[in-house]
Amino acid sequence: MSKVNILIVDDSAFMRKSLSIMLSSEPDFEIVGTAQNGLEGYELACKLKPDIVTLDIEMPVMDGLSALKKIMKDAPTSVIMVSSLTTEGADSTLKALELGAVDFISKEMSFVSINIKNIKEDLIKKIKAIHRQKVFKRTLTSLRSKQGAAPRQTGKLRSLPRQNYSAIALGISTGGPLSLQKVIPKLKADINCPIFIVQHMPPKFTKSLSDRLDSMSKLKVKEAENNELVKKGVVYIAPGGFHMTLNKSGSGISIKIDENPASTLHRPSVNVMMNSVVSHYGKKTLGIIMTGMGKDGLEGIIKLKELGGYTIAQDEESCVVYGMPKAIVDAGMADVVVSLEKISETINGAM
Repeated sequence: MSKVNILIVDDSAFMRKSLSIMLSSEPDFEIVGTAQNGLEGYELACKLKPDIVTLDIEMPVMDGLSALKKIMKDAPTSVIMVSSLTTEGADSTLKALELGAVDFISKEMSFVSINIKNIKEDLIKKIKAIHRQKVFKRTLTSLRSKQGAAPRQTGKLRSLPRQNYSAIALGISTGGPLSLQKVIPKLKADINCPIFIVQHMPPKFTKSLSDRLDSMSKLKVKEAENNELVKKGVVYIAPGGFHMTLNKSGSGISIKIDENPASTLHRPSVNVMMNSVVSHYGKKTLGIIMTGMGKDGLEGIIKLKELGGYTIAQDEESCVVYGMPKAIVDAGMADVVVSLEKISETINGAM
């Protein structure tokens, strides 16, 4: 992979220095510039045409959201927001993702010495994955303009069999908030089963995401709560920092919100959620894996397929990062592979 040119925009000299040191340690990365406010960042983005911009939200002269709008209009590129772990920070981050940012990192988490190694590795992986996907899309566009569109992996089936699914279990990560806004609001109001979602996000962010999706959707969308009874037609999003599993109760099935197991790479974990949903609903679970880095969800999908269930994977072209769906497709576990725009249509057609 060619050098990834990165522009760092932050009003904190400490943050600019820390990010520069962190990212400069990677031989494939080159810091092409730094800026101390949004206006300066916008001007440098137009001048330098970086592959990646890290962009703070709260800045003087021009804030991050205003700068993002101008960057996406005049010098569009991949932008990663630097956000605070507050309710206000979460709301602003979701707005940034709607405006075109591809991902975010949490400022409080990024520079605590005990976490610096893990955050550094995670950020480097994110940048590489986002840039790789960007290069793929650029190459595909070029090939299509010369040769016409070539069909890609479409899965084993053209559409899902129409049947009485008892639950939907959906896993998603990088690029998820905006992608979910293109799926959940388009689901029909009479879906007669619960929908369980794990989106890799910190605390507070999942509540903002749930509220945003609820305001846009025909179905009820909420952040899952410990011990609440599962209801049909409700979308439950696992709270950031906690796993979501299910328990049988005297009056049905309830949700359990817990920090255990603590050994998982992600919390919430798609595998933890999906394994639990499949344990309770069996092969009548519809498993869905969308954009994201890594392979969280593969274990749960394998368990579902062993029981005879059906699965959907998002296609490579429409993913922000083609990692989690790729793991499903490569393992031969995807029944249907569709673009982001057709996921809701595929779900609605199967219900």
